[in-house]
Amino acid sequence: QVQLVETGGGLVQPGGSLRLSCAASGSIFGIIFMGWYRQAPGKQRELVATSTGSGTTIYGDSVKGRFTISRVNAKNMVHLQMNSLKPEDTAVYYCKAINRGDGYWGQGTQVTVAS
Repeated sequence: QVQLVETGGGLVQPGGSLRLSCAASGSIFGIIFMGWYRQAPGKQRELVATSTGSGTTIYGDSVKGRFTISRVNAKNMVHLQMNSLKPEDTAVYYCKAINRGDGYWGQGTQVTVAS
């Protein structure tokens, strides 16, 4: 079993920056995928950014050029650098990992962008 813990969320003004982190622990044999998703009230969960074991990255259209995903610590940690934040970025951000073919989700961290 793998546990994921997200940190770094909070309140930030439009145009500001936040850095989210996700740490994986437990029975880790080989994480081949880690990524970030978000869900705003009344909306479906959507892709933010993903990183495969080979380092290939994918970004959602709404965050391209503003957000950057990175992997560290032998692929057991992933960061999301968020710049030029907009009010529409307000959501709960979730970390996802795939280990030995099984998917895992963190509990999420709240990001609120407002004046």
